[in-house]
Amino acid sequence: MTQDLDGRRTFLRAGSACALAAAVGLRAPHANAQAPVPFSSGTAAPRLKAPPKACDSHLHIIDTRFPASPHWKGQPVEDSNVEAYRKLQARIGTSRAVLVNPSTYGVDNGCMLDALEKMGASARAVAVVDVDSISDAELKRMAGLGVTGVRVNFVSPQSWGTTTTARLEATARRIADLGWHTQIYATADQIVELEQALKRLPTPLVIDHLGRVSPVRRLEDPGYPVIRALLDGGRTWMKLSGAYLNTKIGPPGYPDASEVARGYAKAAPERVVWGSDWPHRGEKEMPDDAGLLDLLLDWAPDERTRRLILVDNPQALYRFP
Repeated sequence: MTQDLDGRRTFLRAGSACALAAAVGLRAPHANAQAPVPFSSGTAAPRLKAPPKACDSHLHIIDTRFPASPHWKGQPVEDSNVEAYRKLQARIGTSRAVLVNPSTYGVDNGCMLDALEKMGASARAVAVVDVDSISDAELKRMAGLGVTGVRVNFVSPQSWGTTTTARLEATARRIADLGWHTQIYATADQIVELEQALKRLPTPLVIDHLGRVSPVRRLEDPGYPVIRALLDGGRTWMKLSGAYLNTKIGPPGYPDASEVARGYAKAAPERVVWGSDWPHRGEKEMPDDAGLLDLLLDWAPDERTRRLILVDNPQALYRFP
């Protein structure tokens, strides 16, 4: 009898553990196990099955064949190259990609353009340029290769030094005739300061990484209503990316970042895109990219909205064929 009771307790404990794991969306450590991907933790496939033509709209390609910019003092160049990224695509099921020139390379877009050529029609790119020195001919050449926007970074060190509002506006004016968009990486506090300039831009606007809203204040952050107003204006897009940059709580659910992401997805489902931010430069512990994709099950619970985020919206914004 004692043996039967012990067996029943063991069974009940195991059942409770399985129910808890299912409730919080955890994957069994060996379920659908795949080969490890460089700069990414975990090996399980995502629970979310990516639809055909699903796009990872924010990643960086770094290749040791291309040296870092002289200004760069951060993490050294490591081979998070096209071959390594293909392994991530195989794991999470995406087939389109948007390459963003990393701050590592300053205004040298050579590595990104080399990767763009290798990836062909399944990739687009966002460049970083110095409007004081780049020629119109070079901008047109990059457009022909698949560049569809320029990133202006207010957070990471840039080769020109401090990024100003004047530089942002000058950049947008230079690329407007190409039909490109202006992408900004800025904290929510900076976006509040930039609000009027952002409204004046002659190009569509794309905001990186959830607008870097405070994970403590979340929807009460003064930057959140400013970003929402920009989204409501109809010419601004949000990248649902970098949950691990916007959290105090952490994985697997990133509940603080997720509260903000759900707000954007509900407010403007036709102008949000998803990005992995692979290879997660500067992170001591690599995120699980399958888990990052699975966040969309929470952020956009219905399949139609997820298709907008992964397929239709990036196709329109980045002009995929």
